[in-house]
Amino acid sequence: MQTSNLIKSQHNLLRLFTFSFFMTMGIVVTFFPLYFDYKGYSKLQIGLLYAIGPLIGIATNLLWGFLSDRFQTVKKIMIILIIGQLVTAIFVFTAGWFSLLYVCLAMFFFFQQPVNSLNDSQVMLSIRSSGKSYASFRVWGSIGFAVSAGGFGILLRHYGTGLTPILCLFTISCSLILVFLLKDARQSGKKMALGGMLSILRSKKFVWFLTLIIIMSVSHRFNDGFLALYMRQLGASDSLIGYAWMASALSEIPVFFLLSKHGHRFKELPLLAFAGIIYALRFFIMGSIHNPAWVIGVQLLHSLTFGVFLITANRYLSQIIPDEYRSSGQAIFAVAWSSIAGLISGTLGGWIYDAAGGSTVYVIAGCLSIVATIGFLGTHLFQNDERLPGRR
Repeated sequence: MQTSNLIKSQHNLLRLFTFSFFMTMGIVVTFFPLYFDYKGYSKLQIGLLYAIGPLIGIATNLLWGFLSDRFQTVKKIMIILIIGQLVTAIFVFTAGWFSLLYVCLAMFFFFQQPVNSLNDSQVMLSIRSSGKSYASFRVWGSIGFAVSAGGFGILLRHYGTGLTPILCLFTISCSLILVFLLKDARQSGKKMALGGMLSILRSKKFVWFLTLIIIMSVSHRFNDGFLALYMRQLGASDSLIGYAWMASALSEIPVFFLLSKHGHRFKELPLLAFAGIIYALRFFIMGSIHNPAWVIGVQLLHSLTFGVFLITANRYLSQIIPDEYRSSGQAIFAVAWSSIAGLISGTLGGWIYDAAGGSTVYVIAGCLSIVATIGFLGTHLFQNDERLPGRR
């Protein structure tokens, strides 16, 4: 009974940490662009600022994921990362000119980018023998993001965009307190062999899957990076922008619960193709609207796009990546859908936005979603039976 209570307590702490970390992510995604706009930077400069995160994330996700697997610890790595976030966030908000801000934000993303994939690893390792689902933990991230986007949007409407630094430092501090209370899920287990990881990377099936993930994720990251600016262009207030993000985050919750109970009935690649079709519909609608209030309704399609995409892609990875490579596998996935896709969307999207406007960005996003959909369906119909190392 005591062991059961300890497990339950740790699971609750893990949910709270996920909630807190995604509150910070909500600020970074929703209000950082508005804060930089408030500070007087151009759309292209903001796009470049957002591009540095994914660029840094390519190396830092792989580095910290490898170190986690090599030294069999997630908790200690996350403590280092969150302390780094807290310190570098202070530099970001005190930087006085663009070049210095660029360097400081790069340092911030060096510590911020890997936490998501490491938290996913911590969750999956913690629940492997408990019968719990990944979705039942990840849903708390959606709740945290929604609380951040909606609640903080109201605060910023009343007190101004300049309050953003205080809110960001507060949520990072909460995450730091919680991570010290977590039990490390990687205190024992098989040591990672570098050769095994290289064998997985040489798998044509794995690399092709990541390629399709990148294509779909570029369209998703266009929306992440430029939704706030697009809504501002349409005349939206900070609070309305926050409500739009809150709507998308809350819409994930029922889908996560539904997939945790019934998702196993459907094959992964057709589900990902379905998400791609809805992505295309969502972004084509976004490119044609003129009233910013309509964005809130369109953002509800986030449930059938990112909600399906995230859970299904992680389920696919859990089947093909052995436990001893868990953090590295999640890091590679994060590099694909977050870092590489974010780098492409940040630089390309910023250029397109300045040259042709926000509606064009969304039309291109819809076209990319169609390409990914065709790829997932084609792979499902014609894929071979290639096996990845460590799986039978």
